[in-house]
Amino acid sequence: MTRGNARELAIHLIYGRAFTGEPPEQVVSIRLDKGYYGNLGGEHEVYAERPSRAQLRYIDTVVEGVANREEDLNAQISKFSIGWDISRISRLARCIMQLAMYEILYVEDVPTGVSISEAVRIAKKYDGDDTGAFVNGILGTFARSLSAGANEEST
Repeated sequence: MTRGNARELAIHLIYGRAFTGEPPEQVVSIRLDKGYYGNLGGEHEVYAERPSRAQLRYIDTVVEGVANREEDLNAQISKFSIGWDISRISRLARCIMQLAMYEILYVEDVPTGVSISEAVRIAKKYDGDDTGAFVNGILGTFARSLSAGANEEST
């Protein structure tokens, strides 16, 4: 399993949690249980291979991190989705952007460009080209605002 597949699996878990409200550690432990996970292989290609330990750590970290910072991440989405009320943005697009923003802010070994391009790839895969463009616009503006803020601090 690649990091991209692990990221996609994390999106599935974050998205599912958006409906159930389950604690993140419960979502991860139940959905990634060997018995439960093994039955999902025929349903979607991302479940064909079980995540490695490193990928499981990544998935656990980001699912819990997004859950714990959901309000802050949604506030960032609202801030940069000018003209859009967050309730009008699909849950899937929100979950994808939450994960990308979380990676950009808190996961040091994932470059910003990779977070954005992977978010766009996943958005296009599951929700179409228009959603991919929408996600790209918001995440690009978000990333530029962080760069501008860092440049202001250094002067």
